[in-house]
Amino acid sequence: MSEAGAETSRGRGRRGGVIGFLRDLVVILLVAFLVSFLLKTFLVRSFYIPSVSMEQTLKVDDRILVNQLVPDVVGVQRGDIVVFKDPGGWLYPRGTNPPQGFEKVLQTLGLAADTSHEYVVKRVIGIGGDRVECCDAQGRVMVNGVPLDEPYIVVPAGETRASKIDFDVTVPEGSVWVMGDNRYQSKDSRYNQDQPGKGFVPESEIVGRAFVLNWPLSRFAWLGTPEGTFTGVDAARGD
Repeated sequence: MSEAGAETSRGRGRRGGVIGFLRDLVVILLVAFLVSFLLKTFLVRSFYIPSVSMEQTLKVDDRILVNQLVPDVVGVQRGDIVVFKDPGGWLYPRGTNPPQGFEKVLQTLGLAADTSHEYVVKRVIGIGGDRVECCDAQGRVMVNGVPLDEPYIVVPAGETRASKIDFDVTVPEGSVWVMGDNRYQSKDSRYNQDQPGKGFVPESEIVGRAFVLNWPLSRFAWLGTPEGTFTGVDAARGD
């Protein structure tokens, strides 16, 4: 083979190598996007925290990952931090700022946190059949007559009660009673008893359970219920 022919062959090989690399890269990206979309649709979804109502557990602009198998496949439990659609009248009116362009694409694929204003993040305190009330002589919330030890809550200096207002409710089956960890800065079940749902959140409105605080990385943490918080609550139900 002449030198010119050899050079042509090497040029074709290089072009073929580049084209093959680009083709493989496109396939990898498409597969990654598809997997991400399926995860978002069926398993995991990302949300951001817009308010101080869950401090100190979750702070403004934190990002969380939500397990969408809860509650349809895995039942919701007391102590779960859940994301749910506003049942109606819970959220303060705020201007809309829909995602644009590339951000919207990333949210659709599940590669960016959902920043829409129709979701609420709170902690489940009572499930269907529970009696939830506040407060006992020590200012604690009680579930089925059992006072809760809640190390995650925040109350202002000088306050000793886990709730500013008194309440005594029985949670309907298929619903939950939720409260924010920042008890004096949370518009939760307590403050929505005048709404059609009477402060209860239907399980059908729950998007899923938050299980990881994934951003910022300096605050990365697994989210769960402190051991012992709801000890004895089930036994006290008397079912």
